[in-house]
Amino acid sequence: MVSVLLQRALRWAALATLLAGPLALCAAGGAQAQAAPAARSADEAAIADFNRRYLQAINDGNIESLASLTDEGHMMISSGRAPLVGKQALVDAMTRAFATTTFNESWAPEETVVSGDLAYQRGTFVVEATPKSGGETARTTGNFLRIYRKQADGRWLMTHDMFNSAQPRERQ
Repeated sequence: MVSVLLQRALRWAALATLLAGPLALCAAGGAQAQAAPAARSADEAAIADFNRRYLQAINDGNIESLASLTDEGHMMISSGRAPLVGKQALVDAMTRAFATTTFNESWAPEETVVSGDLAYQRGTFVVEATPKSGGETARTTGNFLRIYRKQADGRWLMTHDMFNSAQPRERQ
């Protein structure tokens, strides 16, 4: 009986120890978030500027600029495809796309949340893709969720880009 009570006490102590760190971080993060609205506003403005530069790189077909705005571990996740993992995978895919297609893309962020050196943004997008060889422009709308990380020099880079199309998928 004593060993059962001792085991329960040890489990509760272990659980309390495990939860103490994350709870303290949450409390500190909450205090930090309340104490730094100006910094959060500056970060949100920096992310909005980042988005402007990223979209310009896509719409101009500028692979060098696009690559400079992602980190080495960048991951792009879209519906119906395997994730593109790593900056080079993004560069390779977008180089192929830019060779054959002209893009006109726009984003409408609906939520931006900054917490320390990480941020996420959720919203909608519109992409118009026109074949360079001629043909009809394809228009796609959908939703996105992006994760950004603030670098030591203060710049924000995109680490994850997830999106899906609002158009119904064709049955295969």
